Amino acid sequence: MKTRVFIFGFILAWATPLAIADEGMWLYNNFPKDRVRKQQGFLPTQRWLDHLRLSSVRFNSGGSGSFVSADGLVFTNQHVGADCIHKLATSGADYVKTGFYARTRAEEAKCPDLELNVLVGIDDVTAKMKAVVTPSMSTADAAQAQRSALSAIEKDCATSTGLRCDVVTFYSGEVYNLYRYKRYTDVRLIFAPEFDTAMFGGDPDNFTFPRYDLDIAFFRIYENDKPVHLDDYLRWSKAGVKDGDLVFVSGSPGSTDRLKTVAELGFLRDVDYPSTLARCQRSIAILEKFSAESAENARIAEGALLQYQNVQKVFNGRYEGLKHNAVLSKMKTAESAREKAYIDQHPGAPDPWEEIANAMKVHQQIYGAYTYLERFPLLGGDLPYYARMLVRAAEEKSKPNGDRLREFRDSALPSLEQDLFSPAPVYKNLETERLTLSLAQMQEALGPDDAAVKAALGGKSPEEAAKAVVAGTKLDDASFRKQLYDGGKAAVDASTDPLILLMRNTDAEARAVRKRFEDEVDAVVRREGATIAEARFAQSGFTQPPDATHTLRLSYGMVKGYEENGKKIPYYTTFGGAFQHAAQHASKPPYNLADSWLKTKSTLNLETPLDYVSTADVIGGNSGSPTVNKDGEVVGIVFDMNIQSLVWDFYYDDSQARVLSVDSRGILEALRRIYSADSLVDELTGAKAPIHAAGE
Repeated sequence: MKTRVFIFGFILAWATPLAIADEGMWLYNNFPKDRVRKQQGFLPTQRWLDHLRLSSVRFNSGGSGSFVSADGLVFTNQHVGADCIHKLATSGADYVKTGFYARTRAEEAKCPDLELNVLVGIDDVTAKMKAVVTPSMSTADAAQAQRSALSAIEKDCATSTGLRCDVVTFYSGEVYNLYRYKRYTDVRLIFAPEFDTAMFGGDPDNFTFPRYDLDIAFFRIYENDKPVHLDDYLRWSKAGVKDGDLVFVSGSPGSTDRLKTVAELGFLRDVDYPSTLARCQRSIAILEKFSAESAENARIAEGALLQYQNVQKVFNGRYEGLKHNAVLSKMKTAESAREKAYIDQHPGAPDPWEEIANAMKVHQQIYGAYTYLERFPLLGGDLPYYARMLVRAAEEKSKPNGDRLREFRDSALPSLEQDLFSPAPVYKNLETERLTLSLAQMQEALGPDDAAVKAALGGKSPEEAAKAVVAGTKLDDASFRKQLYDGGKAAVDASTDPLILLMRNTDAEARAVRKRFEDEVDAVVRREGATIAEARFAQSGFTQPPDATHTLRLSYGMVKGYEENGKKIPYYTTFGGAFQHAAQHASKPPYNLADSWLKTKSTLNLETPLDYVSTADVIGGNSGSPTVNKDGEVVGIVFDMNIQSLVWDFYYDDSQARVLSVDSRGILEALRRIYSADSLVDELTGAKAPIHAAGE
């Protein structure tokens, strides 16, 4: 059955709101404890929730993780940690391909620019944020006042606590929470399996089940050059899961669109998704071509290629669902009823749904310029990112904190500087290919006579311009970037580096389109979305969690198989199934098991569970999230979803949609039998004394 059929079948249910038992990526300060007790017979206590929250980790590179020992051991996916693993690798030691295991503390490899965050506190600052807006303010002025207030609250918090402080907007601005994070930047790799093991089945098996992946990785957090000691970490379950078990998932889902209006979803369908898919398709093509030229090219492009392939599959699934006019038509009918009720209750007031629809028209008008000049400036690559940040930082840091662009507020600078001064290698040949494509797409979207296009190309073709600026830039040198950054506006203004010049020459146009987006689109959506949310809460209260925002959430569900095309799909797979799956595909890539598996097959218990599925509500960004049981023990780790779950971006349905986890039993079996990682197993299971107890 094709993806679009699955998606259509699920999305049809949107028109009739359903009380799905396991729905919800819940805020930790608004978790429905009584609902869980009523439905599942288990009451998560506040201490249980606090312990799970403090044991959960957010990867700033994208993804989730958890603490699993008193000595700062962090558990996540190989694909979540792949950015660090890739940056640690060289042509002579490709840890993505071969895997990595540090058998001693001295061998633990420090990631060049990885930041992990632990949510240590949440404060409601809604009243403060609403107080800065007066009825006489224009929409743009109100939005600027709130941006200034956000920066002030975050700066005061960071100054007084030494923590990372982020004000998070929920329900389009009806609720604001201040999140306080403990920030860790000394993160060291301990273990990652071979790529063929973590990504067994590759892109063909992505978003499918049954699966046979060992998509895991372990890192350790250090402070003052010593492993941290933790009071809150998750114990490891040797028993794993069984059919019907209640499980919880704690992680940082990226974004969802469940509370968007029909106009916003229509914009995604008609404008954003087609454009995103076209960009992905072209990026994949140039990365595949680049990779085919040599083994070294394939190594350095591997991460970017996998990312684009994954994004393409995700957005294609979403797009297929939204393409059905019958779906949005039914949603419009339901929305129209809510809209009429609001207008009847608020005669003479602006219609918030109509205001958002008008904002979407503006968004469509500026979409190309906003996408290519501001949202994704030159569409990826490390060097354009560095150039943009340096040019903007030189300008923004001279302004009062409240007047700066959000990414340059005082509380955000430590994380920005860590990225900017990363010693990770930059590959100019790959950067040239990506920049060539980016300039070509920008020229096509904006036209050859556009001022920014002319400034970027300087009379050259996209290929000629890309080759010239990448060859001439020194921004691949971290010390050069730091010199420019520390030199401030004078140094950046005087720089003749070709990429700095390119970004300087296009900055005015980029800022102009950003301001229009913030004033005429984002500010309107926030204001009117908050009005819609306020009306909803007045009627039903906070009974639905806000859309995901890459902040910590807790969901729950049941370990449960499903039926597809009349065939029952068991809830778990085994090691034996992995060998059978490989044999069915003649052990050809991407179905080739790593040599380490083949050599140790006779020592394995082939009946050991490897992967399993559950109904817990997750989305992209939850990769690496621990799956825990009622005792708060790790029983698995989220690594993927099946194709039917792609509708969860818009609507939760658990008839077939499932989240995939690696089983805690399978992880121990592999670590002990395949990788001889006995020391790591002992630390996970508590058989090894914490190092602080030994006097370190």
